[in-house]
Amino acid sequence: MALLLYVDDMLLTGSDSALLQDLLDCLNKRFSMKDLGKPQYFLGVEIESYEGGLFLHQQAYAKDILHKASMSDCSPMPTPLPLQLDELNSEPFEEPTYFRSLAGKLQYLTITRPDIQFAVNFICQRMHLPTVSDFKLLKRILRYIKGTINLGLHIKKDRELVLHAYCDSDYAGCKETRRSTSGFCTMLGSNLISWSAKRQQTVSKSSTEAEYRALTASAQEITWLSFLLRDLGIEQRQATVLKCDNLSAVYLSTNPALYNRSKHFDTDYHYVREQVALGLIETQHVSAAYQLADIFTKSLPKKEFFDLRGKLGVAGPPTLSLRGNVSVISSPAQDTETQDFVSPRKPSRERKKATKQSIDVGAKEEKMLCFNRFEFLSNGEDNQASDSCAGQDKAPDC
Repeated sequence: MALLLYVDDMLLTGSDSALLQDLLDCLNKRFSMKDLGKPQYFLGVEIESYEGGLFLHQQAYAKDILHKASMSDCSPMPTPLPLQLDELNSEPFEEPTYFRSLAGKLQYLTITRPDIQFAVNFICQRMHLPTVSDFKLLKRILRYIKGTINLGLHIKKDRELVLHAYCDSDYAGCKETRRSTSGFCTMLGSNLISWSAKRQQTVSKSSTEAEYRALTASAQEITWLSFLLRDLGIEQRQATVLKCDNLSAVYLSTNPALYNRSKHFDTDYHYVREQVALGLIETQHVSAAYQLADIFTKSLPKKEFFDLRGKLGVAGPPTLSLRGNVSVISSPAQDTETQDFVSPRKPSRERKKATKQSIDVGAKEEKMLCFNRFEFLSNGEDNQASDSCAGQDKAPDC
């Protein structure tokens, strides 16, 4: 059984319904409570259950942000940020409080929208002194949300509750401070349960150091999630696989002979090396084409962005089929009436064929009538000619 409490909102779940009911009865004796049934709305997150799992979204909250920004009717954009982020205007923005308010609201939207995590983090780094260019980037994020307002996070049913993670970094990605950006995402089976995009605290001297710092952040998240899952009864029997696209960082986590080259980040080295030595984490190399954490470290082209967004489980609401959901079953009498009503109507092909046949029959009848009339007139003229010859006996021509 698990209980999630925030001020006066509570979410309760468990595998024993009798135990849940006993807890609710005990709480009702002490507090004034109301059972709302299955969760549908919790702290701004809308929950829709379907046959394949759960669909979490914040569509109402996103509409409220667009309304407060006066961008409810803005033109949508395909991606949150442009590819080039270094050409920024240094002119200060006139209303920094308004900028911080919108940026703070977008942070809460990332609970169900990991696709905007890097963009929101990039904007929040400029909250202390925003510029006009920063506000334009903020408006672009809002325009992207406008075009994808129905997207959310799918939590699908999965029997293999195995924890694994991806980590990546953008070496010296910040043009102002030359700090790198660390990004990671943690999966439980096929479901995304944790993600992050954060600028590193210090400047990395090499790409290996930047990747290794991302490994450390991912290892810390894996350790915490492993303890949490163990308390929930989902114990990880094997080492958690942590995938990284930097071979030097992967070799460094398993080969202590390279320690002389890593003294400048020995704290991170010792933490990850210890987790690997204890058998809690296993580092593996993954190709950059299959690196899911790439979406949390940099701005991507449209095709790659859409691909990674779909792999993370961010998609539209589930399509519910109407077939099989009709509860009213028609009786035999209703079926007979329906058949009687439908039977006079013929298919279009049959109606065309019948119309063509009637036209052909009408043409034949008209042709026969004209032929009979012509034959009648011809016989009448012959009779008149014979009568006139009989009346004139002396006519030489007759």
